[in-house]
Amino acid sequence: MNQKIFADLHNHTTDSDGDFTSEQLLERAKSLEIKAVGITNHDTIKGLKSAIKAGGKCDIEVIPGVEVSVRFKETGFTGTLHLLCYFKPERLLDDSFVNQMTQVLSRGRGESLVKARVYQINLFFGPGGKTPMLKRPLTFEDISALSDNASRRHFAFALNQTFGITDKDAVNAIIGNNSPAYLPSGIDFDLAMNLVKEQQLLCVLAHPAAGSFPGKGHYKEVLPPINVVEQFLPRFLAAGLHGLEVRYPGHIKDHEDLVLSWAVKHQLLVTGGSDTHDAIDRPIGVRGIDESQYKIFKAALI
Repeated sequence: MNQKIFADLHNHTTDSDGDFTSEQLLERAKSLEIKAVGITNHDTIKGLKSAIKAGGKCDIEVIPGVEVSVRFKETGFTGTLHLLCYFKPERLLDDSFVNQMTQVLSRGRGESLVKARVYQINLFFGPGGKTPMLKRPLTFEDISALSDNASRRHFAFALNQTFGITDKDAVNAIIGNNSPAYLPSGIDFDLAMNLVKEQQLLCVLAHPAAGSFPGKGHYKEVLPPINVVEQFLPRFLAAGLHGLEVRYPGHIKDHEDLVLSWAVKHQLLVTGGSDTHDAIDRPIGVRGIDESQYKIFKAALI
């Protein structure tokens, strides 16, 4: 699985739930001699213009993108799958593109989703809930103080730091997929794929096998196992999927080989990235693609 990483195409900054600004992330990439970096924050294109400028200073090509959360609530799976959607930097100069992207993506997160999740958590796990686990009711401010684009990571941080719930199993019982309080984030599948088509985005299914990682994975509690993802794959293919994120820290070799076989079978792009969030648990430069794979990816950008 060792390979020279030319491009790391899956990274998060402080504009969603990462610890690093774009400038700090790119400086780390430069120190690792990575030549191209994808900035793919959760459900927002905020900060991409400044990231591209920072890339120029570091002599690193920045590929702007977004990790789109797509929600499902149906038999066999209630939860979220993720699409990495990429586009050329000049698209950010088009106000119509920026406004449309922002408007659609905002439907999947934001204040209304956070408030709904807080309500459900208190209903089941608050002091007067069905299974009391919190010393006081969780508030919207507990989460909004951490981010205006809150993710599961921010809920986990609040439970840990504010409520003193340090046991990971207890945290997952409150906010994991199997929790009675769980509400999936993201936009509907049809809305997501319409956005891909209308805005001509390069669309890649993120970390298809992360939900089956045998160790302590960051997504295994909230993502479905690989066999469930495989069942959803024809739906994504029919809607215009362009690629699969094959190279990923949460993919064991057997799963990586399987996802690669899907890419070959369906003539899909092969991408990879570290899913960078911080310096220790999810650092940059762990996974990515080589120069030849990057040239194929770059040629497919519209």
